[in-house]
Amino acid sequence: MFCSKIDLYECFNVKRPENASGYLNTYIHEKSTFVEDRIRPAMLVIPGGGYAHVSSREKEQVALQFVADGYNAFTLEYTVGDNVSYPYQLIEGCMALAYIRENAETQNTDINHVGAIGFSAGGHLTAMLATLFNEDVIKEFLGDKASLCRPDAVVLSYPVITSNEYAHRGSLERISGKDAKLEKFLSLENRVTENSSPAFIWSTVEDDAVPCENSFLMASAYRKAKVPFELHILAYGHHGLSLATGETNSPHPYVAKWYGLAKEWLDSLGFKINK
Repeated sequence: MFCSKIDLYECFNVKRPENASGYLNTYIHEKSTFVEDRIRPAMLVIPGGGYAHVSSREKEQVALQFVADGYNAFTLEYTVGDNVSYPYQLIEGCMALAYIRENAETQNTDINHVGAIGFSAGGHLTAMLATLFNEDVIKEFLGDKASLCRPDAVVLSYPVITSNEYAHRGSLERISGKDAKLEKFLSLENRVTENSSPAFIWSTVEDDAVPCENSFLMASAYRKAKVPFELHILAYGHHGLSLATGETNSPHPYVAKWYGLAKEWLDSLGFKINK
């Protein structure tokens, strides 16, 4: 496996704001000397953390699970904290997707099957990638490379979505810089269009940090826009379970089945190894 850390701002010649992050970690299958090259789907992993920090247990362990299933995987270290707000987190996610596609040939990645998975606030960023990929601000930063930024599918895991009564206030306040107008714009159930990326959405009834109504609202918006989606609301399990395995320090066999369901859904969209 080939692992590296990419400075996205340097790679795309975009000026880094003070206190910004914006790094991409790669987990790429090495070419084999005894079997023919395989073209692999890719998954960009975006951890949660309320836009205050980047959760370690929703990061490498998730990427390695996808690697084990044949994907090339990537984890995004995006900007968090109170000093840098929208659009930089969105730009960092877009740069990550553009990097994956620009390097698809040398890394044996299927350019037409590049997905993103996000958890909690990382789910909000992933949902931004799925719905806001055509915003003018992306073109201002990335020019023609903005066309490389739409995920082919997304997995939204107990995602922060709405700014209404079910909002996770800390996440929305940080990403919007407490700008009420921007916070309303970033209520993503209102940003879904017919061109949004297909989505697998899951949460739990017992989540008292990011209520499952966030997932309901996003699924309803997808339904109205007639965009493919799948929704699972599990009866049990607290917030932030990640893979819900011992490896993520959160063993919960009932919740852990979400990954297999998501993998089957991705398979149905053609996220498979091609020889």
